Amino acid sequence: MASLLILDPMIRGGAIALFLLWIAILARDHRHVLPARVAIAMNLAIIAYLLVPVFRPEEGPARFPYAICDALSVMVPAFFWLFVRLWFDDQQRIGWRSWLLVAAFGMLPLIQVALVGAMNWFSMEIWVLVRIGMLAFAVAGMWIAWRGRANDLIESRRCCRAALVCAIGGFILLVTFIEMFDNQDMSPDLGRSLTLVAILIATFIVSIGLYRFRLDELFAAPRPPPKREEPPITPSPLAQRLHAVMAEARAYRAEGFSITILAAQLGEPEYRVRRAINGEMGFRNFTAFLNSFRLDEIRAALADPAQREVPILTIAIDAGFGSLGPFNRAFRDAEGMTPSAYRAGRLADSGIG
Repeated sequence: MASLLILDPMIRGGAIALFLLWIAILARDHRHVLPARVAIAMNLAIIAYLLVPVFRPEEGPARFPYAICDALSVMVPAFFWLFVRLWFDDQQRIGWRSWLLVAAFGMLPLIQVALVGAMNWFSMEIWVLVRIGMLAFAVAGMWIAWRGRANDLIESRRCCRAALVCAIGGFILLVTFIEMFDNQDMSPDLGRSLTLVAILIATFIVSIGLYRFRLDELFAAPRPPPKREEPPITPSPLAQRLHAVMAEARAYRAEGFSITILAAQLGEPEYRVRRAINGEMGFRNFTAFLNSFRLDEIRAALADPAQREVPILTIAIDAGFGSLGPFNRAFRDAEGMTPSAYRAGRLADSGIG
């Protein structure tokens, strides 16, 4: 028990210092990028969790700082879910439904605080809903981080996926599990020891993983995904072959087409293909690379008077998009308008009403 009294403030204080350093770096270099702002919010929520024991009253009613830290700390999984969606998929925005879901989840601990403060009543139903939500957000975030690793063209970020899943996702799951059984089947000292170990391991892994990034590769610039450009004046032989396979052979149309299949078609190691697409063509993930060719084909089809009667969905499916939703999102991100509006405008420009 004495060792815990010594280690607890040391580990929590060290973790808070590292997360504050990460916040300072993100605020200084990436404050205009949405993924960085969500990461800052996630770090603040983690710090709030680390501060909860500091403000927890030994007896009597809960103080205001404790209530605020406790309410903010449960938002870590929700911010984690948003962060991995934005960072790993290089998104610059999140749909209103996702924000509404996070906001609704955030209201639960606030309602609990209000009930305790006004009526001195702790709602077990709200507590259960919060824990279920924390587990759901954590698992969803871990799955998103893991599933897209094959398409990630930033090698340092690709290697970081597993570390982030194990560190932050695993930390969330472990802490949630410990809190669910705290003071029940698990002794307080054991739960506290496991929590301290989880904090130490998670902080160490996150620090090693994130601080090794170069600043220019950490986050995508806050602009629409880049349209594919023609190869440079003096492209490498591999870049020339990549362009031929994609633009001329239209390999992107194939169902389930992946970077592994592309590398096999080219007879090249996968890491060289990743390096060429990222280093020479400027794409951060393989899906954006494929979509750039697909959107080029779709733009040409939508502007073609001979295809004015062809349904937009048919054009999108023929170009390799699996469904209408991903196509619409990719097109709006690239053009700032719907495919229907784009077609109407281009046909009007050509003198066809």
